[in-house]
Amino acid sequence: MTLRVFLAHTQPMFEGYYGERALAGLREHAEVVRNTTGAALVGRALADAAAGCQAIIADRATPGTAETFAHVPDLIAFHRCAVDISTIDVAAASAAGVLVTQATPGFVDAVAELGIGLIVDLVRGITDAAGAYRAGREPEGRMGLQLSHATLGIVGHGRIGQRLAAIARAMGMRVLINDPALAESVAFHALLAESDIAVCLAPALPQTENLFGAAAFAAMKRGAYFVNLARGQLVDDAALEAALEGRHLAGAALDVGRAMDQRPAARLACRHDVIATPHIAGLTREAAEHQAMDTVRQVAALAAGRMPEGAVNASDARRFLARQHGG
Repeated sequence: MTLRVFLAHTQPMFEGYYGERALAGLREHAEVVRNTTGAALVGRALADAAAGCQAIIADRATPGTAETFAHVPDLIAFHRCAVDISTIDVAAASAAGVLVTQATPGFVDAVAELGIGLIVDLVRGITDAAGAYRAGREPEGRMGLQLSHATLGIVGHGRIGQRLAAIARAMGMRVLINDPALAESVAFHALLAESDIAVCLAPALPQTENLFGAAAFAAMKRGAYFVNLARGQLVDDAALEAALEGRHLAGAALDVGRAMDQRPAARLACRHDVIATPHIAGLTREAAEHQAMDTVRQVAALAAGRMPEGAVNASDARRFLARQHGG
């Protein structure tokens, strides 16, 4: 039986997060059905569009809901073209016997590089100066912070935190790390008190909700800077706004927030002391292609009857196991 795969990406998402090379690779292993609706599909709409398909490849705008899994009897696997599977109801997929897979992180360098760019911009006022010139005004000279004499505090020592730390040290920065898995971890509030720039790279877990709230911002040096490259729910936006409004913090840079698609909230993004980017830290061709090609490899394994790498509920993938045994 030829494997049929539904690629859920709209055309803009396809161009930004999948690409022709990955599509060509996918077509070597399966018949591909594209999303031609122009809309991100959810629930029953996704199920109807994927009717007759054995696999769905979902972009970050396409959730895997219980309603979808309940109405796609032919579906064997739901492949997330990203690391984050928080929008997939894995329990519902498992109950339906559907395999869920995730991609490996191909965006480590991309996120770390944007982080360095945001830090340099924050401490040297690049955006402000460029904006003034573009508006026909002469910008004022502004005293900057020299990073080779500054302390960077990184909360979260995963792959991105490690890469960011390596780049910062190469620039001459003193680097402090807070991570419970790290033997030499610096206590959270001690790190905040010593850091000229604090970067949030902690995982988004129930216990880290609003990790950066009023108490955390109060613990930071007066005149320090805050950067969020992780997830919006880690930051209490009202507390951040208050810390900026009271000038306890000199500025903030946000690539993520609590708005749609994890973008920064408009109320913060429009402030003169905030540099905001629309959740683009991992948006490079190299990073996107890495994760797209992971789904190609997963579909290839599925077509060959092998359990794909990146499976998160292998023991509950009853439909895949039945296919393996010719059921």
